[in-house]
Amino acid sequence: MKTFLDCIPCIIRQSLDSVRQTTADKQMHEEIMKEVMKLTADIRTDHSPPAIAQQVHRLIRERIDNPDPYHDLKQRSNRMAVKLCAELTPQIRSAVDPFEMAVRLAIAGNIIDLGAKSGVTGDDVKTAISDSLNAKIDSSAIEQMKAEVSKAKKILYLADNAGEIVFDRLLIEQLPAEKVTVAVRGAPVINDATIEDADFAGLTGFVNVIDNGSDCPGTILQTCSELFRDCFARADLVISKGQGNYETLSDENKNIFFLVKVKCQIVAADLNCKVGDIILIKSKACKSYC
Repeated sequence: MKTFLDCIPCIIRQSLDSVRQTTADKQMHEEIMKEVMKLTADIRTDHSPPAIAQQVHRLIRERIDNPDPYHDLKQRSNRMAVKLCAELTPQIRSAVDPFEMAVRLAIAGNIIDLGAKSGVTGDDVKTAISDSLNAKIDSSAIEQMKAEVSKAKKILYLADNAGEIVFDRLLIEQLPAEKVTVAVRGAPVINDATIEDADFAGLTGFVNVIDNGSDCPGTILQTCSELFRDCFARADLVISKGQGNYETLSDENKNIFFLVKVKCQIVAADLNCKVGDIILIKSKACKSYC
């Protein structure tokens, strides 16, 4: 996806949230925001929104001299998610269709996105869970994804945010563990999940986990490590979580299932849905794998 002018205010709001998260120095806020606005004034709209956000958040981390401004919030999100998921695991086991329920819950976890919303509470997540369990979802896409999972030899699962990654485990437990590799970000950016968060979720002792070598809040293959690109190329099924991954991979000719809680009008328009919808969709660009 390209960047639209509507994306710019969102990026600036993210920037201010990030700065305020780290320092109470209002002079610093003003200085950094002026730099951010200069940067966004020269953006290339043919690049994806996460590519712009990558540049902006690098600038912020350097200026405030903090490599992970959201670290404490990520830890809090992980702890909150563990408590909630402990109650959900028995419900999945007793569900008529455990796979579908796990998909719905994994998408619900995508609400824990501090790039889209500066504060996400336990009540927000509980509401997202309830909404996700009761929302309409493409049943044919569920069945298609099941079939792809059953025949896949290598499955690459692209995680998105801290906290959310605990919900991802609910779905990953429905997959053949020996075939699964989970990929997280290579360095902190906003509240995106890193190896530390995957470890907290118990994934590092359960499936193969790698980082993608990038600090982009999405998956821009050119900025990722050779190890990740090789894993991506070899995977015959990719399960991709969140808007950032959708925005950067939706045009790739690859067998990808996108799981998204839609949080902005730009993505909603691209997916032909409404803000707040839960989406499971196969890549429209997929040719050779379909």
